[in-house]
Formats: sequence, C-alpha cells, structure tokens
Amino acid sequence: MKVAVTGAGGQLGTDLVRMLREAGHGVAAFDRAALDIGNAEEVRSTLAAEAPGWVVNCAAYTNVDGAESDADAAFAVNRDGAAHVAAAAAAGGARLIHVSTDYVFDGDGSRPWQETDPASPLGVYGQSKWAGEEAVRAAMPQAIILRTAWVYGAHGRNFVKTILRLAAERDSLSVIDDQVGCPSWTRDICTAIAALMAAGAEGTYHFTNEGVASWYDFAAAIVEEGRALGFELRARVQPIPTEDYPLPAPRPAYSVLSKRKIRPLLAGPIPHWRASLRAMLEELKACADC
Repeated sequence: MKVAVTGAGGQLGTDLVRMLREAGHGVAAFDRAALDIGNAEEVRSTLAAEAPGWVVNCAAYTNVDGAESDADAAFAVNRDGAAHVAAAAAAGGARLIHVSTDYVFDGDGSRPWQETDPASPLGVYGQSKWAGEEAVRAAMPQAIILRTAWVYGAHGRNFVKTILRLAAERDSLSVIDDQVGCPSWTRDICTAIAALMAAGAEGTYHFTNEGVASWYDFAAAIVEEGRALGFELRARVQPIPTEDYPLPAPRPAYSVLSKRKIRPLLAGPIPHWRASLRAMLEELKACADC
C-alpha cells in the first residue's frame, strides 16, 4: 500500500515515514519545502500523480503563541491547507487521516474529553485547528481525525528537548503545575495511526499515552530520567502557577483526552507516558542527527 505523508519533516511525520517504510509500505513523503499545502492546485496535482491509497496529514502551524499575532498564517495551514489535502485525497479516492489537537477544547472540565464533546477553543491556534477539522469533515465525511496532545519525539523541537537544554544551562527551572494533560510520544502516536489504517476506521478519535501529568510533573520526570541516562543536567525543577508565567496564548487547564473509543482497535495496551519518555530519551541519547 502507498501512503502519502504531509508534514514529513516534522517530529511526528519523521517517525511516521520511518515506521511505514519499516512496515513495507511505499511512502511519498512531503515536507514543507516539497509541498505547500496552502496551494490547492499544487496539492491536487501532487497527490494525483502519487495516487496513494492513504494520506496522513501531519502538516500544521504549531506555534501556539505566534498564532495570536499571525492568525492568517495559522488559518492558511491549519484550515485551508487541511481542506486542500482532504479535497485532493477525496478526488483521488484515497483515505485520509488528519492529525488534530486537544486545543480544540477549552480545558474547563475535570473528566477526560470525549470525541463527542463540543469544541470551544481558547486561542487562535485551537480555533484554526478546529476550523481545519470542520473543513476536512466537509470535504471527506469518512476521513479519520486523530486528536492528540503534548507531542514530543527525538526529532524536531518540543518540550522534552527544551527542558533538556535549559536544565543543562541553568540551576533552576520554574514550570507550570496547574495545567494538566498527558505527554504523547510520536512513536506511540504512529502505532495508533497504523491501527486506525488497518481497521479502516472513520470519524474522530483521541490518542495519548496513558497517565496524567502537569507540565511540572513532565519536566521533573525529564530531568530525573535524563540524569539516570547520563545527560548532564544540573537544574532543580520547581512548580509555579500559570499566572506567574504569562504567555500570549491561553492554554487549556485540563487537557486529558479519553481513549475509550480507540482502545479496542489497538493491538496492545497503551504505554504509560513515563515509560515512553524513558524510551524516547534512550533513543535521543543514541541519535547522531536528532
């Protein structure tokens, strides 16, 4: 089976392309330079030439704070680009998985968010991703929309690599402890994507690793696990409230996603975030080009 992956140069796309190729699939991988998803005709002609059976749209504008001052750029990728990919996939008879985010919810809750809960994004980034979901559904009602959260991997920029860098440079790190969610390793998300493809699923699904953490919990674990693996980290991590670390974009306070719908489609149990963090750090420690 041939799979086209947009956003192939990002942290999720990089791991997905590798996993698909290792599984024996033909992969047409498109990073930002190879395919501008904001250009409808370019997307249409490119996917028509490749004729994939599946398209996985990992491309996204992910600068949450930057989106507040550059909404046009965020919507051009997250809404319009998603619409172009969905329309092109539909025209070519391909199936589609579109990757979305917990930021479509406002975080004003205390139970895991279900796929059927109403969206109420707080900031421009979440609004643009929700608009992208709606555009995908309009262009291809049978598309799969996979929401995930707090994504990290060995490639690209993310919270884990930022904490490792800062903990090596500083004696103390202050990290927010009143925003709660679940870290999600790119490799585990890729496994979920493969399961959705194998099942021929349709509709909206959630996937994260197991467990719940605050950003402070996550940062403290990164430093602890990193030290155990030989990373030279000197910082002590201390918790602070959101109000002590103001940012341009509002963040959801409670971003735990329910995985009840996707669980029966998976071949095994979902790994706990702490175990996956350790595995990612082991990969990063051995990676020469990450």
